[in-house]
Amino acid sequence: MVTLEPCTMCAGAIVASRIDRLVFGAFDEKAGAVSSLWDVVRDPRLNHRPTVIPGVLAEECGELLDAFFRERR
Repeated sequence: MVTLEPCTMCAGAIVASRIDRLVFGAFDEKAGAVSSLWDVVRDPRLNHRPTVIPGVLAEECGELLDAFFRERR
């Protein structure tokens, strides 16, 4: 499970690694490549498509990310 929807590079690595299942929390409207902007992991042209379980504890994951970046600023 990952906190944030994977970007294009990470989604490609998931496919290349043949990971069976991707579980993520918060959607990434700016760079998400699993459903927000693109859907790399479910592209029928690729030879592997993992099961995707999106939005698990999305609110909590979003709050965790917000708190992390608030501290960094």
